[in-house]
Amino acid sequence: MRTTLPLTARRSQRAVAVALAAVLTAVALAGCSGARGAASPDEGTREAAKGMQRPPARAGFDYQIGGGYPSPSGVRVVSRDRGDSAQPGKYNICYVNAFQAQPDALDWWQRHHPRLLLRGEDGEPVLDREWDEALFDLTTAERREALARLVGRWIDGCADKDFQAVELDNLDSYERSGGRLGHADNAAFAALLTRRAHRAGLAAGQKNAAELLPRRARMGFDFAVTEECGQYDECEQYAAAYDDRVLDVEYGAKGLAAACRQWGDQISVVRRDLDVLPEGREGHVSERC
Repeated sequence: MRTTLPLTARRSQRAVAVALAAVLTAVALAGCSGARGAASPDEGTREAAKGMQRPPARAGFDYQIGGGYPSPSGVRVVSRDRGDSAQPGKYNICYVNAFQAQPDALDWWQRHHPRLLLRGEDGEPVLDREWDEALFDLTTAERREALARLVGRWIDGCADKDFQAVELDNLDSYERSGGRLGHADNAAFAALLTRRAHRAGLAAGQKNAAELLPRRARMGFDFAVTEECGQYDECEQYAAAYDDRVLDVEYGAKGLAAACRQWGDQISVVRRDLDVLPEGREGHVSERC
């Protein structure tokens, strides 16, 4: 199935109090808090993942999920859409829209896997209205496993293209589900996907969802990709959880300044335009600390 280059900034403007609560519990609960129906990733899985490496901490970073282009000087880590190619000589992260369907793929899902789309009382797919994306139905182990087989093929495709890692977007789809999905549902699905990534030799990145940091050990993530952690004062909790292996994307000058001032020497920070346009396109922005 063809991947449409996605727009980004899929993050909710949740209250800072909720985010701070997550960091206070993250350290205490990391080893004991788990998702319903999700076993801890096999300890041997990561060791057996041939060549699996986490991204370097504090490395120059560029976010190119709207289309690849030659990286600016000093950039060592690049994130690109799964339909794109890895950039030689860089640490490449493969963007996978893992928890929602691309807008142009909805008909395909309706024809081939209608039971795997979350539905409302009217029987219609539940949509992320901002991006017109249908949410996947993660409410049962059977459906999560079926979806993991499908999304797992995309993950394997990233490995085939010589990416070193995947970022699994829309982990926080429960926020747009009208209460039909819960934290445990999404965490359980995430554990299946990270296990698949590790088997393919890829590191797996948590995308946003600071409130799930206490479950990170059970989910099996290796690093984090955040959107606007400087703008929303969330960088500290991700940095603590992932030993500074955090790749932050800011979309405004204020957020970039805050992230650089407080965390520029500990995590990777880039400012991009909201549409993550390739270099040379009008409106393209790519700035670092």
